[in-house]
Amino acid sequence: MDFDSAVMTINKLLLEKRPDTFNSSWIRKYAPHVYRFIQKNVRAEIGGIDWDRFTRALDRKFQRKWITSSSSRKRSYRKKSEVGIIFQKYHDKLYAFITPKDKKDKEMCDFISIALVRIAQKGNVTAKEEIIKLVRMTVDDWIDRHPKISSWKGYESLIQRYIENCIRRYRYSGSFLGYLFRTLEYAGRGLRPTISFSSMQC
Repeated sequence: MDFDSAVMTINKLLLEKRPDTFNSSWIRKYAPHVYRFIQKNVRAEIGGIDWDRFTRALDRKFQRKWITSSSSRKRSYRKKSEVGIIFQKYHDKLYAFITPKDKKDKEMCDFISIALVRIAQKGNVTAKEEIIKLVRMTVDDWIDRHPKISSWKGYESLIQRYIENCIRRYRYSGSFLGYLFRTLEYAGRGLRPTISFSSMQC
């Protein structure tokens, strides 16, 4: 078995059984051989199964049915080595958060952001700080380029709060940046445009 055949098997099972939701336990129950393959071969950078990588490869109609196991609030800690593993692997791709050149760069932003978000969700404060820094560069670009997000200009502290909320609440194994964009788009509808003092000067 390889990665593609594992994905194909789960796609067929989901089409056949049509569950409202599914998770790792569902896969282990209905396709134990696939679960064993994933457990051995689809690993996250800091250990454990990389379910994000696997579920992103499924048919889009099934991706939103994926649910992660709920867990209690994690104790905060700092561990730069966990973040360092991600940065070492993707150090030459970080530019994509500022100036993505194409679709592959945007996908790379998601790979990096999701990896850091998952570490932050474990309680790593360093990972949380780093993903906020990276994502803020992307949000600033959105404010300049997308009318639907432009209303956020001047709301620095509120942007920070929404990014933190998205990091904490992100569960769907799809695009984290897409999730953040939609969140800001929806929440930004009620914001009033800010006026800078510089724009009022004669």
